[in-house]
Amino acid sequence: MPAIQSLEAFYARKFDKNPSLSANGVEAFNVFRLTDSRNSSTAASPYARYDFYKIMLINGQHRCHYADKSIAFAGSTLLFFNPAVPYRFERLGKQSTGFFCVFKESFYTESFRKGIHDLPMFTPGGKPVYALNETRELEVATLFEKMLNEMHSDYRFKYDLLRNYVSELLHCAMKMEPHEQLYHHPDTNARITSIFMALLERQFPIDLPGQPIQMRSPSDFADKLGVHVNHLNRAVRLTTGKTTTAHIAERMAAEATALLKHTNWNISEISYSLGFAHPSYFTSFFKKQTKVTPTSIRLV
Repeated sequence: MPAIQSLEAFYARKFDKNPSLSANGVEAFNVFRLTDSRNSSTAASPYARYDFYKIMLINGQHRCHYADKSIAFAGSTLLFFNPAVPYRFERLGKQSTGFFCVFKESFYTESFRKGIHDLPMFTPGGKPVYALNETRELEVATLFEKMLNEMHSDYRFKYDLLRNYVSELLHCAMKMEPHEQLYHHPDTNARITSIFMALLERQFPIDLPGQPIQMRSPSDFADKLGVHVNHLNRAVRLTTGKTTTAHIAERMAAEATALLKHTNWNISEISYSLGFAHPSYFTSFFKKQTKVTPTSIRLV
């Protein structure tokens, strides 16, 4: 599965000296100029899910890749990223300027009682990219400048004020029509299938019996990809000729065979490591896939 990138890991990748972090969700808020972070040239960031929200004002040519689509944009753009949707970001031009802020959901708990994830720019399948004209760009840049200034102040209620500035960014976006220029891959189904197969393979080999795999069903993988399970199933079937369930079952059976042949784990341990609640369920699954019992494999 794509590793979940923490705020700490993000800081380590982006900055030579990590900004200080507080265990308090409110104080985990931070804001930066893009020029403050490391220049990553034109290399695309890894496809990953992050455990924080990010709002970015950026100038230049870029492309953002999701499981089922890529969005290309140029000029001044306001972007929203959320923990529910994995993505990777690609710079197409030589330089980028702008700002970004990061925060955990707890930063907004007091202001949005239903959760910030319910806002249109942060819902899975929502619209995360907004093209800005000169007036909107000035408005958004001014808000980021205010946040930068406030972060360095000793004002007692500065986080309340920062929440207000972020709220203005959100409302600014919600008043605009989102802008998407889709970059169509030669075969979107193949792209989704490729990511699915990579997620499946990353669960193996299993090294410890006490750490069961986390994704065993098509819906588990669809959730990680940020696509509907029917979309995933259709893409995999069209690309490979086999169902998502069949791929998962075949890989689990192959791992089970390897564990039976090359470890001294008992059947219960192997069952648990593959996510089965009871050894009898594992035995039934294994016989269906291989036509033999787990015990017969161990005796070979």
